[in-house]
Amino acid sequence: MVRPRMRGFIDLHCHWVAGVDDGAETTADSLAMLTELHRIGFDAVVGTPHMRPGMFDNDAAGLTAAFDATRAALAGAPGLPTLSLSSEHFFDDQVFRRLVDGAALPYPGGHAALVEFPARAFPMRVAERFFDLRMKGLRPVLAHPERYESVWKSPKVVEPLLDGGAVLLLDVAALVGKYGRAPRKAAEALLEGGYYYAACSDAHGVKDVSDVEKGIVALYDRMGTEDASFLLSDGPRGILEGTVEE
Repeated sequence: MVRPRMRGFIDLHCHWVAGVDDGAETTADSLAMLTELHRIGFDAVVGTPHMRPGMFDNDAAGLTAAFDATRAALAGAPGLPTLSLSSEHFFDDQVFRRLVDGAALPYPGGHAALVEFPARAFPMRVAERFFDLRMKGLRPVLAHPERYESVWKSPKVVEPLLDGGAVLLLDVAALVGKYGRAPRKAAEALLEGGYYYAACSDAHGVKDVSDVEKGIVALYDRMGTEDASFLLSDGPRGILEGTVEE
């Protein structure tokens, strides 16, 4: 499993904020998940609860209140990573407008925002909209591209998004087949093509951490120490600090 020297990971996508989506239901769930993520190497974990109208009707104010309450309940617990808040923004018209208007939850520092697509097709005019976000100083970070059916046909479908300033975020558990054969193959192809800029857990509960741990091992085995460490540490840090290399 993950060797002890593998530390300093930054998780840009995790559903540990309690009671707001399909992630942690209680603060006890949050504690268990975060303790395990810290054990396997994550020293910083950004909470990214869903903002998806009609499914998870969250807004920035409500998520901030839930984050504050969860963090307060965890105060003093040993063995936890550094905690911060953003959101997983479903890229529909309403949430896009929130991002443009400053009513969403970008990553800490305000340089980038996590976005999610529908599984079967990319949104209309997405490259143009990503350009609009870049003009607002926000870099789109695309969650789990390996799960989108458009990517299964060819990883090159993401190239217009990258040209528009987006970066891709790997869910490491895809590398060990958590989401099925097609996402695993897509993740491997995107890695081989050098398309990813960072990797994350996308953990929704403590039960997910075993697959995340195995995925990290698979990432190191496939990419080697330097490239895997970039995806888990330097890449996420660059996204947060606004120093992504073009």
